Amino acid sequence: MGAAFLMATSAVGPGFLTQTTKFTNDLAKEGGGNFDLQVKLAASFGFVILISVILDIFAQINIWRVLTVSGKRGQDVANETVPGSGFLLAALIAFGGLVFNIGNIAGCGLGFNVLFGLPVYYGAVISAVVAILVFSFKEAGKAMDLFVKILGVVMLGLIFYVVFTSQPPLGEAVLRTFYPLTISPTMIVTLVGGTVGGYITFAGAHRLIDAGITGQESLSKVNKGAISGIILTAMIRFLLFLAALGVIALGMTITPDNPPASVFQNAAGSFGYRIFGIVMWAAAITSVVGAAYTSVSFLKTFHAQIEAKNNFVIIGFIVISTIIFLLLGQTPVTVLVLAGTINGFILPVGLALILIASRKKKIVGEYTHPLWIQIAGWLVVLIMFGFSVSTLYGFFTKNS
Repeated sequence: MGAAFLMATSAVGPGFLTQTTKFTNDLAKEGGGNFDLQVKLAASFGFVILISVILDIFAQINIWRVLTVSGKRGQDVANETVPGSGFLLAALIAFGGLVFNIGNIAGCGLGFNVLFGLPVYYGAVISAVVAILVFSFKEAGKAMDLFVKILGVVMLGLIFYVVFTSQPPLGEAVLRTFYPLTISPTMIVTLVGGTVGGYITFAGAHRLIDAGITGQESLSKVNKGAISGIILTAMIRFLLFLAALGVIALGMTITPDNPPASVFQNAAGSFGYRIFGIVMWAAAITSVVGAAYTSVSFLKTFHAQIEAKNNFVIIGFIVISTIIFLLLGQTPVTVLVLAGTINGFILPVGLALILIASRKKKIVGEYTHPLWIQIAGWLVVLIMFGFSVSTLYGFFTKNS
């Protein structure tokens, strides 16, 4: 469960909150001045979430099973599959983790600003110190597990309260989740990328390996952790979507500068705005912890000293992320959304390498990776590759 919560809270960061509320609002705008159509189009975002959850589950089960059976981290499996590919994968994921962490640090600062009125920079530094303290414990892994579990439950409870106060049209949401009026490949790529793209899907698998939960005898635990992490993430995503939908159905405006904050404030007034501060900080700080831990776990391949000084390197990663944020300023909404899209492009490459590795005896030994899981995994690769191409084509067409 520690691995499941680490994966889920790594996914649920400032970008996650922003993507979900922004995309729900973007679909509503396509309805123009027709209020009923706006609500129906916004409700269609439920279908995007549903498809992304299905893709997430099959991607994560494949990656977690193969890595834990082999007992090797993602970059090592990739190197043994296609020589050199693991170093490229590690570099891409570590860089992506750094970019995400700058946004996560910004989210921490924003959360403190909302709660206490502190300047964003002060809140960012205080939060960085909190994250560093987690990795200062001798049993850092256990401290991290407890930290993300507590804040994960807090986020879930507070978002549920905001949904209750916004009173979304549940019937319309359920209908459009299975019968949408519009489908957006770009949103699917971004959501999948923000949930299991880049470093995120490897976070829980690497945590299990570090905890010694490996081999075929551990597969039941691995399956439970992988699916639990996705379900927890999906619950938070659906609740955020419902809160935004409720605000739209009430005829209120979601501001583009800070979409999630306006949803919480519109739904529950000034108290809702404070809740947003808590949720933003919890989402951001757990993502700082998850991104730093997983990014460094990919760098271990480059030098033995990185593994020997693991906690110190993680702390250094957090410090560097914070310094870059302080130099560059707060990460804007567009960068947070773009980061999820980029992670969506990385997913089919990483997953394809893992699927090829699943058939190599030198990596998985006598383990036979179920054919149906392999097929599902390759379908995810093809679908995500197709959606990624469609997204790039749309981007260049729009900007040509």
